[in-house]
Amino acid sequence: MRYNARMAIFNDKKQSERLHELRVREEEQLAQMLSGKYGVGYVDLTSKSIDTDALRLIDEKRARDLEMAAFSKVNKVVLVAMRAPERPDALQELQALERLGYQAKRFIVSRASLEHAWDRYHDISYATETEAGILTLSNETIQEMMQKLKTIEDVKIEIDTHTKSKDTHRISRVLEVIMGGALSLSASDVHLEPQEDNIRMRYRLDGVLVDIMTFDQPTYALISSRIKLLSGLKLNIKNAAQDGRFSIAVNDNEIEIRTSVLPGSYAETIVMRVLDPTTIALPMEELGFDKYLMEIFKREIAKPNGMILNTGPTGSGKTTTLYAFLRQVQNPGIKIVTIEDPIEYHLAGVVQTQVSKDYTFALGLRSTLRQDPDVIMVGEIRDAEVASTAVHASLTGHLVFSTLHTNDAAGTFPRLIDMGVNADILGAAVTVAMAQRLVRRLCPECREAQPIAGDARAIMDTLLKNIPHEDELPQNRDTMWVAKGCPKCGGLGYKGRIAVVEVVLMDQQIEECVRHTSSERDIWKAARHQKIRRMAQDGAVKVLKGVTSLDELGRVVDLHDEAMLQSFASTEA
Repeated sequence: MRYNARMAIFNDKKQSERLHELRVREEEQLAQMLSGKYGVGYVDLTSKSIDTDALRLIDEKRARDLEMAAFSKVNKVVLVAMRAPERPDALQELQALERLGYQAKRFIVSRASLEHAWDRYHDISYATETEAGILTLSNETIQEMMQKLKTIEDVKIEIDTHTKSKDTHRISRVLEVIMGGALSLSASDVHLEPQEDNIRMRYRLDGVLVDIMTFDQPTYALISSRIKLLSGLKLNIKNAAQDGRFSIAVNDNEIEIRTSVLPGSYAETIVMRVLDPTTIALPMEELGFDKYLMEIFKREIAKPNGMILNTGPTGSGKTTTLYAFLRQVQNPGIKIVTIEDPIEYHLAGVVQTQVSKDYTFALGLRSTLRQDPDVIMVGEIRDAEVASTAVHASLTGHLVFSTLHTNDAAGTFPRLIDMGVNADILGAAVTVAMAQRLVRRLCPECREAQPIAGDARAIMDTLLKNIPHEDELPQNRDTMWVAKGCPKCGGLGYKGRIAVVEVVLMDQQIEECVRHTSSERDIWKAARHQKIRRMAQDGAVKVLKGVTSLDELGRVVDLHDEAMLQSFASTEA
């Protein structure tokens, strides 16, 4: 009798489980059927990962009340799961997202799918005041900041004023001044670095870190929490690195801020990268190329296939140059696809994809080739697989742009060979190898003339000896300019940056040289007949023209490289 009772209980439990499974299945089938009725997509989220960046766009309480959840976000396209896709108050929530610049796509889902999505809210910290990750600053506020924050001292005074106030929103105001000052001074990064006694704040201005001010520990604790909330990071994690982002809406433009947090000895170090789309929208004419380089680039990027490689360290302007090339070749008759890590700036009319854990450069490049592109930009060639695939793409009728980490243009070829690319096919694949660095422009308002003498004279004479197109040099050979500092440049003596560039073109001599040697010195010798200035020589011409200073050129180019200087001084073969 006891056995039978147990059997009955067991059967009831099993029957109940089957009944639940049937109801769940029926609900999924009903949702799938209704998707056709409402003309929206259907998705089963129960087995899918939920994008917490998307989930954060709608407050948890409101999401549950409206029976909806944002489950995926790619750039500005947000996918939203809904029980009732025509529900008026839910549609109003979608309109609110669209006012923030997002494009919302509706999907009908079951209750089980929503429960699965809502369960992820416990993984994120949400602050209602962040307005879905957008730090909104009114046009009036920004204009006021642009007027007030002309120098580093102005930023410091403004921050001091707000940190000493008793206003409940003082931390938000401080952060607004920090970001407003960064935009006003055209900073590319904001660094907040805890030290033993205080927190040091620095801006990276034209590639150089400049001290702004220091904070006390309690103020920084509030600032770092506010930044974490804005960036969608977890407040309770302080012993691991975190990456996030938020946006600032300024004059109908959206400026993205990439946040990186690292644990440190005293507190977390925070770096915010400012991605202002207006700073990268430069035409080729403003990048600092001389007329011979302009002719070369316009000719080479007009070709239907080949590979153009730009080399240099991080922060040397490689991406800006490649984007300028893409804009130059872009037209409605061709398809351009990019694979980037990450997508820093969005280009209209270009298909941009971003690498991730499951979408590597190699996988992305192979997938891109199945999309029938005409032009491909690969953010970086990092390994043998990407190198091989990119080379073969250029051999099969595609124009490929990419970057590589080498010290100079000639180093491109041995680097590719080291990655396993056959030296015999490099001649047919690579058309242009270039290298660049960014030097700061002298402020034209306060630069001071100075005679070229002593060590400077020796360096300049060596750089200018046998320089290609010597007849195009400026008349001045005896004067250079140095930085001084004035209110126009914030006391730094420099304002803006320009590229110094060198190029090696693939031709018969270079192809033969690459097949027989991987020596960079031999490649440079083989390239002499191309009559293209080396990077240091390009910089020397800009020094004579007063565009930059010799000290600034020496900061980014080794002007004491004996082998390089000897090659300039020797007569051409």
